[in-house]
Amino acid sequence: GSPLPPDGFRWLHDEVRDDLWIASVSGGTDVCSCFAGAVPTLPVHIGELQAPCLGTDLQSWDPNGTPLVDEVGELVVTNPMPSMPIHFWNDPDGSRYRDSYFDTYPGVWRHGDWITVTSRGSVVIHGRSDSTLNRQGVRMGSADIYEAVERLPEIRESLVIGIEQPDGGYWMPLFVHLAPGATLDEALLNRIKQTIREQLSPRHIPDEIIEVPGIPHTLTGKRIEVPVKRLLQGTPLDKAVNPGSIDNLDLLAFYEDLARKRA
Repeated sequence: GSPLPPDGFRWLHDEVRDDLWIASVSGGTDVCSCFAGAVPTLPVHIGELQAPCLGTDLQSWDPNGTPLVDEVGELVVTNPMPSMPIHFWNDPDGSRYRDSYFDTYPGVWRHGDWITVTSRGSVVIHGRSDSTLNRQGVRMGSADIYEAVERLPEIRESLVIGIEQPDGGYWMPLFVHLAPGATLDEALLNRIKQTIREQLSPRHIPDEIIEVPGIPHTLTGKRIEVPVKRLLQGTPLDKAVNPGSIDNLDLLAFYEDLARKRA
C-alpha cells in the first residue's frame, strides 16, 4: 500500500477505530515467553513496547552493571521470571548454560539485546548486542559460518556480522582474509555462497562478501565480533573497543572507514 503520512500512526488509528489497541511484544524462544509487551491501560507510543511483562524484572545495564534509563544498554533480567530455562541438555556441569547467559553479569541473565528503558517505563528494542546471527527469525552462531567457510583453501580467516538496520532491515556481511595468492573472484564468491547454502542454511548466505587485510582479535586470539559490529553501527572507535585488548588496532581502521562510507 501507500506509505503512511508523517502522522501515519494517528491516521491509521483514526481510520480503523478509536478504541483499537495496537500492541507489540518481544521475548525469546529461550524463555518461551516475552520480556516486554502490551498493557491495555497504558498509552501506545510509536516504536516502543508499553512495559516489561508481569513477573519480569527487566532492566537495561551498562558494562559495569549500572541500571540505565533513557540510554541504550544490555537487556538483563535481574530475578528469576516465571518461564526461564534452568539447564541445557548434554551440559551436565552447567558450564554451557552459564556461559550463554551469566558470563557478563554473574547471577544476572543477559539476553544479548540492546534495549532502552524509557523514563515513562516503556521499552525500546534495538537488536542483538552479541554475535548471534538472527536472520529472518532463524538464529545461528557465527562459529558455524567460520567452520564451513574456512575449509575452503582460499580463506585464511573470516568474520561474519549481523547488523540490524534503522529501517527494519538486516545487513549480514562476511569479511574474508584470503590465503596468499588467492583472489576473491566470481568463482570464489559462488563457492563461498554454495558452501553456506549446502552445509548450513540458505537464509544465512551473506549480503556481501568483502575482502579485508586481516581479522582483528583480542590479545588471547578471539575474533572481536561485537566491537566490529558496534563500529559498523556507527559507534566511535574509542567507545566501541578497548584499544589495549586488541592484537592489531590498525586493522580496525578498515572497518571504521567502511562504516563511514556506508553512513
